[in-house]
Amino acid sequence: MKISVAIITFNEERNIERCLKSVVALADEIIVVDSLSSDRTVDIAKENGANVVLQKFLGYIEQKNFAIDQCANDWVLSLDADECLSEELQQEIISLKNKSVQADGFIMPRLSHYCGQWIKHGAWYPDKKVRLFNRVVAKWGGINPHDKIFFTNANHTIQQLNGDILHYTINTKEEHKKQAKRFSEITAKELFNQQKSTNVFKIYLKPIVRFIRDYFFKAGFLDGKAGLQIAIISAHHVYLREYTLKELIQSAKP
Repeated sequence: MKISVAIITFNEERNIERCLKSVVALADEIIVVDSLSSDRTVDIAKENGANVVLQKFLGYIEQKNFAIDQCANDWVLSLDADECLSEELQQEIISLKNKSVQADGFIMPRLSHYCGQWIKHGAWYPDKKVRLFNRVVAKWGGINPHDKIFFTNANHTIQQLNGDILHYTINTKEEHKKQAKRFSEITAKELFNQQKSTNVFKIYLKPIVRFIRDYFFKAGFLDGKAGLQIAIISAHHVYLREYTLKELIQSAKP
């Protein structure tokens, strides 16, 4: 098995070197698709052996599909620049290269570093992601910015890996709130373009349901203050998404 690593970037000089160093031992090729960064992202990527392709941002799903189209190998490991592989996950993937693989893709847990601590409960862990896949039968899809891998063959097989993707995500509460607002606006526009609807239940009750699910049923409370903060902002994200969708629908009416 030969593996191409595909990474999309934009102003990721803080994260990209960590990401690249975690894949160098297993990658037969590293492709970085950069959205015209204004910092040192491209230079750092090249210094660490990546082939850099410049592409104006097309959307999260579209950009990631563009990235895997640039790969020379069928097997692709797709990562975000603020992610890297744990040592355990690196060794698991290296061991796959010498085996006859019978799967179409591999799913793995993602562990997020949030405001100075690792989040091990709630909706954020194990947060399993398919990130290693055969691009012949797999593409990115979903609703921007919440992308996921979809398989084109109905009888596809996915195997589990145990090592974590390490996600160095949000550093401050304010950063999280800004991200939630930005993501809610992107998602609402995508839903509007797909002619989706909303209602009072979705606007006011879905956020409450989300909070109860994440904080209590998924044990977000075990992560302390950070777990409460994540659950509150995630619920607010749902409210903003539905409320923004309602405004878009109303503004489009004659």
